[in-house]
Amino acid sequence: MLNLSKNGCSVWVASSSVGLLTPTAVALGKFDGVHLGHQRVIQPVLHADGQLSVASSPQSKENQQLTNKEYTYSTVVTFDPHPQEFFTGQPRTLLTPLDEKVQQLRSLGVEQLVLLPFDKELSALTPEKFVEKILVQQLRCQRISIGQDFCFGEKRSGTAKDLQLIAAKHNIPVTIVPLQTYTGDSPTQSSCISTTPTQDARISTSLIRQTLEQGDIENANRLLGRPYTLLGVVVQGQQLGRTIGFPTANLQLPKEKFVPRQGVYAVRVFTLSETSNVAPSETLGVMNIGNRPTVNGTYSSAEVHLFDWSGNLYGKKLAVELVKFLRPEQKFASLEALKTQIQLDCVAAKEILNAKAQTQS
Repeated sequence: MLNLSKNGCSVWVASSSVGLLTPTAVALGKFDGVHLGHQRVIQPVLHADGQLSVASSPQSKENQQLTNKEYTYSTVVTFDPHPQEFFTGQPRTLLTPLDEKVQQLRSLGVEQLVLLPFDKELSALTPEKFVEKILVQQLRCQRISIGQDFCFGEKRSGTAKDLQLIAAKHNIPVTIVPLQTYTGDSPTQSSCISTTPTQDARISTSLIRQTLEQGDIENANRLLGRPYTLLGVVVQGQQLGRTIGFPTANLQLPKEKFVPRQGVYAVRVFTLSETSNVAPSETLGVMNIGNRPTVNGTYSSAEVHLFDWSGNLYGKKLAVELVKFLRPEQKFASLEALKTQIQLDCVAAKEILNAKAQTQS
């Protein structure tokens, strides 16, 4: 059991029923990415103020006593490992590893995250047993929210409608959230599934992974509702960048983090403080993701060059927001040719980032 608290709002990460905050209002799903579609599923279980639990809000506790209603904790229930990883036996990279998922859920006002151990026993539960054992007995669930395409139980035999019918026997209301599609400006509701990334595409984790693989950062960010971000600690690299006038911070990413298309990106970089009350410092830069073929690199790395910045970043944690894909990684005939291209990359990135900052101001 891990208690992660910030600004008085607690998020519980639980892998067993011990220590769970109950009763609960549950949003149920995989939620990798916590994208715009996921946020619509989570919204019905949040409190009106979208923020605090009774433990951190005395006023809420008083209101609870006045209305004689038992407080329910806004809870996201998901699975660990990812079901696809369990069934295939192959590790699966994630848009939002656990730390990032907790951060995103906290920002939405979720109070509790429950990780159900996805194993042989859980996967063998019938839909009826899943509701009875997990939702009713362990979570004391008072209401549920799911996406229209949600499946559960043995061999994914239970549908969203099945969950609604089974839960009704326990007097638990279920909200079925229509699939969200992206039409270019904002998400809309849809009952159909589209595979076209740019026209009425269903917002999904798989679509976001596809757009990131293609280097289509702008659409990936629109589907997520925020910039796709790489979080990592700066470690010592080969220090070749400084020999050509472009020192870089070598980012050690979590092994389970989904890495987008190899190449060069315009990025915004935030240096994160260890204390929550200190705002992260921001700067702009370019990032290269790849094997660095010009210097015969033998492994993939993520290196970021910060504009107008000097200092020691070793051991610091950076959050790198990807803004635009500039070009694929390529092998140059010489370090001088590489240096010339990096100079061009920096000019292009500064124009893009400055223009974006002006449109947002």
